[in-house]
Amino acid sequence: MGFLSDSQKGAGDGSGGGKQCSLACGFKGLIRRKQVDSIHSKSSGTGHHQLAKELSVPHLIAIGVGSTIGAGVYILVGTVAREHAGPALTLSFLIAGIAAALSAFCYAELASRCPSAGSAYHYSYICVGEGVAWLIGWALILEYTIGGSAVARGISPNLALLFGGPDSLPAFLARHSIPGLGVVVDPCAAILVVVVTGLLCVGIKESTVAQAIVTIANVCAMIFVIIAGGYLGFKTGWAGYELPVGYFPFGADGMLAGAATVFFAYIGFDSVASTAEEVKNPQRDLPLGIGAALSICCSLYMLVSIVIVGLVPYYAMDPDTPISSAFASHGMQWAAYIITAGATTALCSTLMGSILPQPRILMAMARDGLLPSFFSDVNKRTQVPIKSTVITGIVAATLAFFMDVAELAGMVSVGTLLAFTMVAISVLILRYVPPEEVPVPSSLQASIDSVALLYSSSSSTKDVEGHNPKDSIASDTESTKLLLGKVDESVVYPLIPKQAACILNENRRKIAGWTIMFTCVGVLLLTGSASTIGLSSFFRFTVCGLGGVLLLSGLVVLTCIDQDDARHSFGHTGGFICPFVPLLPIACILINVYLLINLGVNMWLTDLEIRAHTLWSVDSAVLMSYYVFYDNRQSCYLDSRVYMVTGRSFSLRFLRTNPQLTEKCSLCAGSTCGGNISQLRKFSALDGRRIAFSEEAVVCLEY
Repeated sequence: MGFLSDSQKGAGDGSGGGKQCSLACGFKGLIRRKQVDSIHSKSSGTGHHQLAKELSVPHLIAIGVGSTIGAGVYILVGTVAREHAGPALTLSFLIAGIAAALSAFCYAELASRCPSAGSAYHYSYICVGEGVAWLIGWALILEYTIGGSAVARGISPNLALLFGGPDSLPAFLARHSIPGLGVVVDPCAAILVVVVTGLLCVGIKESTVAQAIVTIANVCAMIFVIIAGGYLGFKTGWAGYELPVGYFPFGADGMLAGAATVFFAYIGFDSVASTAEEVKNPQRDLPLGIGAALSICCSLYMLVSIVIVGLVPYYAMDPDTPISSAFASHGMQWAAYIITAGATTALCSTLMGSILPQPRILMAMARDGLLPSFFSDVNKRTQVPIKSTVITGIVAATLAFFMDVAELAGMVSVGTLLAFTMVAISVLILRYVPPEEVPVPSSLQASIDSVALLYSSSSSTKDVEGHNPKDSIASDTESTKLLLGKVDESVVYPLIPKQAACILNENRRKIAGWTIMFTCVGVLLLTGSASTIGLSSFFRFTVCGLGGVLLLSGLVVLTCIDQDDARHSFGHTGGFICPFVPLLPIACILINVYLLINLGVNMWLTDLEIRAHTLWSVDSAVLMSYYVFYDNRQSCYLDSRVYMVTGRSFSLRFLRTNPQLTEKCSLCAGSTCGGNISQLRKFSALDGRRIAFSEEAVVCLEY
């Protein structure tokens, strides 16, 4: 892809400075961004096998629905109705679904533009920077690991109920307590994780078909609840809705509090984005898969809540088994078996959805040099990252066997909300300040590489056998034919208007960048002050007002200024475009940050969760140190940059530089840029030239 420098080779020719990276260089790498297609180039160029492109819209819907609808909905209905929403539970699910749809719109655009493994990690690396992407990657890995282990430990009690009671499982599957240690081991959970891991190693299509079968069984159980419950409701007169307190017993605040709680029932559709590299037609199928999965989940949630809240008054619901007890109160005790079977299949499909994305995130990080290359290996036969999958399964099975991670399950949502927030910010960056580092078009790549190879082979001497390297470069017209395949008609533009347009565009980008940053700060101040009730009223309202002003000002400014034209050519075009930008991404950021802050406050309340957060913080500190002192030096993008400024017709020129980049520029004889790459970039942006350079050579595509 363009001219990409090999920093390690280049370092060997210099004074060794490339082999040692100072701490300052390490922190500077936090904002380093990669090219949108660099993973594809790297994979194809190094002989790595690609993931199998086997998935279509039905497969993506199965992954999305199966990962989203867990057993929690079978319990969440009773808890939220009793404590928050009452009969307005259906509206709570609707509001939460709309809030989740905001994130889904952002995921749909980025997934279709950047269809590569890694999901939110990949998008953050392209749009925000390496440091943030590294944190998001590990947050997602921890989220899926803890979530998968918690789900696995929840399956064995439901299986026991299907077989007759808590002690009905065989001895080798039942839970056992280790005397003296206070540890309850769960062999059934570990075995299930191992089975799911083996299934994922067989192939993406096979594992997705298995998940689809399990998901269909779960959906059938929910449809049974809707149809049978609806029949009972019409037969008995919907007693749950004929209450003197009305439809909103807890008011609008209770309905919104219920929406904030049930929002987490929609987490899981982001698993679809992690399989982007394995989709046959990602520009079409990924948005359809994400949207359809979320729509199905929202519809099922609302219909189930309508039926259950109507069968039993909200204050009489059993908080542990609301659906089973609602049917039992109408003489249908046998329905508990169908509901338990649905909960079991829901947990199994969620377990598969939790383990599926982890190997792909590990693979993406390893491809970028942030993890050892061991994790990026793809099996030649199954076209699946088997090594990453096996390691993921071993870790999850160990946690599920020894640890009761249910207390840490709430922390799973932290990683998801962080990812949702960064994806929304990435959409704003893509629209207003898309990265200047973009790939050289594939139509030019072969021509540039061939001429570069000729140049590099003849540049050791000024004249070899009477051949001057400059003579190897074609004339302007021939170079244009070589690069573009046809000669574009020359168009002469006045220099001053062109410079003015470039300067105005640069100013617009700066304004947009600062506005996005201040908008995020405003969101943080507004949500933080609104959620912290322990502060004094004056200070709280002052900070809240300041945050509101920054948020509204940012929304107004971004609405008034034009979006960057480079967004049209960013990544893979022709896919889904997120509507209502900047309003939709900013609303998404506001909702996710508010939920994140409130979730964090609630999770700090108990001593156990304080210890959990301490462990989380220690792990984060260790991982950050690992990044600064190892990963940051191993990044594949230390010196890989391709800068391009748009133009129409081009002639090929070469500027030869040494690793210190001290020679004169052949385009301006050193009068403007002095041979310095950073100044050459600025010079080319002002006068309309396009440049693509590496540490060893600079290709100037002159306007």
